[in-house]
Amino acid sequence: MTEPRPGRGDAPPGSAVFPFRYSGVVGAAARVVASTERRAFVAIDEERGEFIARFGPWVVATGIANIAGARLTGPYAAWKVAGPPHLSFEDRGLTFATNDDAGVCLSFVEPVRGIDPRGWIRHPGLTVTVADPGGLVAAVERSRRAEAGAQLAHGG
Repeated sequence: MTEPRPGRGDAPPGSAVFPFRYSGVVGAAARVVASTERRAFVAIDEERGEFIARFGPWVVATGIANIAGARLTGPYAAWKVAGPPHLSFEDRGLTFATNDDAGVCLSFVEPVRGIDPRGWIRHPGLTVTVADPGGLVAAVERSRRAEAGAQLAHGG
């Protein structure tokens, strides 16, 4: 499996798409910084083994095999997550937030591009506030198992 092109931001046809849930001041702030429902989603393409998270012009794209895990998180302090993507200075994690209630924190085997287009800053984790956090966690885990099974079947 090759890693998707950096900056790719369209959901592949046939992929499982998880829209963001907009609410409160965080949702309003997300809309102001160019994140609309059409331009903000998480997609998992089991066929291609790809994960894509888009938040306006910002995109995180990586292979399913690069996802170490996914867990439910939240609530969050609105002042920490409202607006454009947030970079944690503590661990370089990235947050794409449209509400302050709940989301999913994904951790990566190898840090990924996200906040800057050149990829100078790599992120070991990404938090996304999708409408169905439990569904996203289940889809990631299912995709990770399928990817691991495919690698075993091909002698990897």
